[in-house]
Amino acid sequence: MSEVARLPGVNVWAVDCCAVHPGWSGVEVRDDHRIVLVRGGRFLRRTGRHESMADPTVAYVGTPGEVEQFAHPAGGDRCTSISVRPELWRAVAGERWTLGRSDVYVDARVDLLHRRLLRAGRTGDVHFALAEQVVRLVALAASRGRSCAHRRGGLPDDAVAAAARAAVLDDEPGADGLIPLAERFGVSPFALSRAFSAVMGVSLTRYRNRVRVGRALERIETGDRDLAGLAADLGFSDQAHMTRTIRAHLGETPTALRTLLSV
Repeated sequence: MSEVARLPGVNVWAVDCCAVHPGWSGVEVRDDHRIVLVRGGRFLRRTGRHESMADPTVAYVGTPGEVEQFAHPAGGDRCTSISVRPELWRAVAGERWTLGRSDVYVDARVDLLHRRLLRAGRTGDVHFALAEQVVRLVALAASRGRSCAHRRGGLPDDAVAAAARAAVLDDEPGADGLIPLAERFGVSPFALSRAFSAVMGVSLTRYRNRVRVGRALERIETGDRDLAGLAADLGFSDQAHMTRTIRAHLGETPTALRTLLSV
């Protein structure tokens, strides 16, 4: 664990877990609000009877006093933990804020915000550039955590959605289409589509494109300039198709993103 930045009321940490730990960890109890965003890999989190999977498309919001346990059955992960003291959380989220569902869908805009936060930490402009990104992330996470309370849940839907997420993230056989993916899980295409939208708040189609946009962000951030090759690698029909998809999710072109993600 390494500290990215320390601000009044906020600590930002980069956490890397390199080992496989299929069993649950010991109990942890924290006294802060926190947002944990995954940069790579995935892990399981358990609070009471609720178990969820965190990955680059799903973060979690933790609250003071929660009893947590973690497991890493799929290997290590890299994540960013934003610890917020309760008084600052209330100032941003509101005095009446209560957590509905801890799992928070990370769309492409939040992914980009996360990457820009880490870059702001590396530039040394902590008290303005990084602080601005932190406040925006806290506000978004608080809003989505509160609104999630109105989503339809239920273990069967959660299990189907989690399995579909894992298949898309791992490019498993059949993950390139709704019908073969439904056949893989032994459910109807309608049931899979309904369950996924109910749990995640977005369609399976948009989720798959969000994963591809995240991979494009990663490649662009690391200096990849071959956009045609990038589009082919990510399964787009051509570069124009990739550009349209990225613009639909982020409102920016790949060229503009290269500038936004440069130091």
